[in-house]
Amino acid sequence: QQELVESGGGAVQSGGSLRLSCAASGLAYSYYSLAWLRQAPGKEREEVAFIDTDGSTKYADSVKGRFTISRDNTKNTLFLQMNSLKPEDTAMYYCAADRTLDSGGSYGYNYWGQGTQVTVSS
Repeated sequence: QQELVESGGGAVQSGGSLRLSCAASGLAYSYYSLAWLRQAPGKEREEVAFIDTDGSTKYADSVKGRFTISRDNTKNTLFLQMNSLKPEDTAMYYCAADRTLDSGGSYGYNYWGQGTQVTVSS
């Protein structure tokens, strides 16, 4: 059974840093594209960072220069280093694996973690 488990969330003040981790069991990260997504109350889910199997990355404009996604395939772990955090970064953060593209052109993922809460106070 495949499982993704996030950790590292918490409450920080504006300008602070957090490092999220996502450990996988039952699937080998090296074969999959991976991502971090977030969802704040009342807002749509947003993909904040993506890393492909070749290590190439993409970021949402809102986090470019502040967040860094990385992966350690030997430990089956995905990371998100978040610096210079802002109150608008407050959300539930999810890791996901194995990006898909539906007929409507929307991305989805086959595997999801349960989420970890990040709260940034001003």
